[in-house]
Amino acid sequence: MLSEEEIHDIEEILGQYPDKRAACIEALKTVQRHRSWVSDENMADLCELLDMTADELDDVATFYNLIFRKPVGKHIIYLCDSVTCHIMKYQVILSYLYDKLGIRFGETTQDERFTLLPIACLGACDHAPVIMIDNDLHIDMDLDQLDGILAKYI
Repeated sequence: MLSEEEIHDIEEILGQYPDKRAACIEALKTVQRHRSWVSDENMADLCELLDMTADELDDVATFYNLIFRKPVGKHIIYLCDSVTCHIMKYQVILSYLYDKLGIRFGETTQDERFTLLPIACLGACDHAPVIMIDNDLHIDMDLDQLDGILAKYI
């Protein structure tokens, strides 16, 4: 069930749109901001608020790769997998993260600290390879930096 605060936040968003359905992405992001992901129960509640069917809302939620439909870790590591990052030794960073964290793309560490996700581009091709942890961009990545960067997210 959505909290009173979530409903209030979503109702404020609805006032900015002529059609409730047009607010669906912002409503999904609001729930995710409060809970870190959007459960099936949350989806059902949103469907009622937005006058959408479950299929319609799920189509939107699953289209956008930054809407999480299953629990994620406290910190999200986005590893850019663009062509430029591949050329600049992305695979070395990826292999190290796989070994260090013990997870693969789409998985969360056992301590629920990190979820590792690929992302098509972080817009810093001139500083490849690049990772983003939460909203923090880390450029010109090499293995010497990685442990220190991960330690900041305890």
